[in-house]
Amino acid sequence: MAKAASCWKICCKFFVLLGLFLPATATALSFGFYSATCPAAELIVKNAVRSASSEDPTVPGKLLRLMFHDCFVEGCDASILLQGNETERTDPANKSLGGFEAIDSAKRTLEFFCPGIVSCADVVVLAARDAVEFAGGPSVEVPTGRRDGRISAATNVRPNIVDTSFSVDQMMSLFSSKGLSADDLVILSGAHTIGTAHCSAFNDRFRKGPNGQMTLIDASLDGTYANELMQRCPAGAASTVVVDNDPATANVFDNQYYKNILSHKGLFQSDSILISDGRTRAHVERFAKDQIGFFENWGQSFLKLSSVGVKSGDEGEIRLSCSTNNV
Repeated sequence: MAKAASCWKICCKFFVLLGLFLPATATALSFGFYSATCPAAELIVKNAVRSASSEDPTVPGKLLRLMFHDCFVEGCDASILLQGNETERTDPANKSLGGFEAIDSAKRTLEFFCPGIVSCADVVVLAARDAVEFAGGPSVEVPTGRRDGRISAATNVRPNIVDTSFSVDQMMSLFSSKGLSADDLVILSGAHTIGTAHCSAFNDRFRKGPNGQMTLIDASLDGTYANELMQRCPAGAASTVVVDNDPATANVFDNQYYKNILSHKGLFQSDSILISDGRTRAHVERFAKDQIGFFENWGQSFLKLSSVGVKSGDEGEIRLSCSTNNV
């Protein structure tokens, strides 16, 4: 496994240098971008992720989700981190995001040692990469050099992120608009092998009866698993209640997600429907049997995701604080 992972890192870096995995908009990114200006940049981020994840095992899932919500809206430019009225963070879909403390911790250390050098956008991507590795997933080398965006609008959120009620066609259309393929959709959905979700993210699979009890209305969900979910999320459950995305290996980045789907234990409707469509089912079946194959493909798709809509050169800025634009 270690040998395969090492080989993958070398091959992946070679292919990226050839531009085979990255869109044209990401060609300004490079490996070792901070080697001269802040050589410890990636180590600083890794240490912040390791520290936060050691204290709270749910942090890796939060950091990975944070990157998804950043890159799909305005591109990978840390616009999700900006605070203020009507910013992306104020949209209800982003209210449950987490991992901000780990990002801020890394940025504070970076500003101490390398003031004004490392972008928040790169911190978000590096933190997500390191979070996956901390949770047992593959190590992926990613190019850096992203710059931070200045625009963050709540109105841009809903049209640009996947809703758990989406059909395969809807998800494919959204992924395609970001330069991501149907294969990327299945591979990146594997991110649900870690993390948690609030009851509201999947309660459309149940119905509240006249006696206040919840009943299953989604026949694609395993009955025993459905009963467990209804016990965790009864009618009137507090908004703070969360459920593990993966009921089997909640804090481990592995291929269990795909096994869960085949066992009809996908938490979200958007997970379950991946086996009802011929365009996606074959990949689910393959990755359920082949964790090494999933890890190799994850590296490619993660690189593509991390390069969506990047800003470089004279675009954007290098924020001194991730939550506010520079004056």
